[in-house]
Amino acid sequence: MTTITIKYTSSVKVLAGWRDVQILARAEKTSEKMAVVSEVIEIDGEAPRYGQSRSGSMSQAFNGKAWAAKQIGAKKRLSSCELVA
Repeated sequence: MTTITIKYTSSVKVLAGWRDVQILARAEKTSEKMAVVSEVIEIDGEAPRYGQSRSGSMSQAFNGKAWAAKQIGAKKRLSSCELVA
C-alpha cells in the first residue's frame, strides 16, 4: 500500500451546532479511487488537541483528539480529497 497525504473537509459537533473543518491526514491508498485514513495530522491548521476551537469561543470548542481518533480507519474517496505533495 502507498502512503499519501490528503486534505478534506469534515464536520464536527460543537455547542452551537455542526461546523466544517479542514483535515490534513495521512492515508493508505487501497485502490485508484479510495484511501483509508491512518493518522490525522492537523484540524484547521492545528494539531488535534482537547478543547480545540475554530474561533476561540467555548460555543465553537470540540475535542479534537477524540474526533481525530474516530477518523482513523475512515474510507475516503480520492475524488473528494485534495492530494498534498
